[in-house]
Parts: sequence; C-alpha cells; structure tokens
Amino acid sequence: MARKSAVTKAMAIFDSGGLSMAYDEIPADGRPVILVHGFASNRNENWKRMGWYGAFERRRLRLAALDLRGHGESAKPHDPEAYGRAAMVGDIVALMDHLGAKRADLIGYSMGAQLCLAAALAQPERVCDLVLGGIGGKLFDPPPPGTPMADAMNAESVDAISEPLLKSFRQFADEQGEDRKALAACALGRGASFTRDEVAGLAAHTLVIAGTRDELAGDPGELAAVIPGAKAVTLPGCDHFSAIPHALLKAAVFDFLDGEMG
Repeated sequence: MARKSAVTKAMAIFDSGGLSMAYDEIPADGRPVILVHGFASNRNENWKRMGWYGAFERRRLRLAALDLRGHGESAKPHDPEAYGRAAMVGDIVALMDHLGAKRADLIGYSMGAQLCLAAALAQPERVCDLVLGGIGGKLFDPPPPGTPMADAMNAESVDAISEPLLKSFRQFADEQGEDRKALAACALGRGASFTRDEVAGLAAHTLVIAGTRDELAGDPGELAAVIPGAKAVTLPGCDHFSAIPHALLKAAVFDFLDGEMG
C-alpha cells in the first residue's frame, strides 16, 4: 500500500496576538523549515501548488507553511496598524513557539522574504538557515510615493489600474479570492524599507535568490554583498512570478540547506 502523504492532513490553526492563523505541517525529525509566502498569495498557492510541499516530503524534511495575516485562511483585519513589521514577524515566531521549535530555517518569497529577514534581525538566536527569494538590491530603494498597492487593491476594477505590475498583483489577488480590503490594509501598514546598515548586521547563514528578469527584486548579488557570508543565485529567464515553481529555484534552495554552497 502506498504511504499516505503527510500533506493531505487537515488545516491546522495557531494563535498569534489573538488572531487565528492557518498553517500546514509535514512532520519529520529535526528543526523545522518554515515557508513564508508573498503578498496577495497564500500557503497553498505559493508553496503547495508549486510543488514545494512534495519536494520537502520526498526529502523527509520537517516543514511548516503559514498563511500570513490578511491572507488565505488566516484572520483578515482591515486596520493597517495590524500589519506592522513587528506584528507580522510575530506571526512567524508564534508558529515556531506553537511547533515547540527553539530554532528554525526560514524560506520566504517577496514580502515573505522581507519578513523572514526581519525575523532573523529581530531574533537571531532563533534562525539558522535563511533563504530570501524574490528580493535583491531594490530592497534598499525608498518606497514609491503615495499608496499605489493599496490603491490597486481598492480600485473598482482591474481595468482602472494602468501600471502593469500593480495590475498583475490585483489580478492575482482576484484569482485567489483574497480579501482586497485586508490586502490594502497590509500594504499600508508594512512600514519603512530596510537600510544597508541594518541588513549588514544579519548573522544568519543566508541565500539570496531572484530571477534575471525580476524587476521588482533587482540584483540578488547586490543584496547578498551587504550580508556577511551570504550567497547569491540568479535564475536565468525568470521574472518575479515564474521563479517560484522553477526547478532551478528548488535545486538552489536544497543545495543551500544541504550545505553544498558552503
């Protein structure tokens, strides 16, 4: 009889600051790897559907993936103050506590990578390996004027959005059936960009990875150069969205976790 997949288990719930948070777990020995999805996505779309759950299960690695607040099956407050960096990092730490894990490896993509970076800066003693996907040198750029992402989420229709990247995020949110008011609040509440001096203090063993055509991320090497000992990988031909399911991304991540990148 074939072994039943661990990823078919029912959704689990943990509490973070009084909010109900959804997550999946693939049980195994050892410290967990926690997957943190990007803006307007969720654990199922960013990771499970893209083959990441199966890849971890085949390697018999312990995995947990959460829906961030405002996303997926987790609580969706409409107040921007609920989405400050410290609160969203607190969701990752609360999941670690719920799992009974003193330390974990963190893998994040796009907004999820920024939150994993913030978690590693805030609580370095709890983060081992750190994978930052879909971000790069543009992490240090000042935010655009106004509130373009929140405006895109609040627009009456996709046709009212002229900027292609914003339109892509809005279309993606609509396709996933996400709560656009919660996403707008998330976009408004995320806070300031990172500084080079701040990131230069990172102590975690770090991989930065992004596609050559990822205009949102910029050059992963530029970010890695600021982080002591960090490695950088560029995925040929990939943009911000096509990198996530790519076999080369998975290969680079597992090589890093296996210690084959040094």
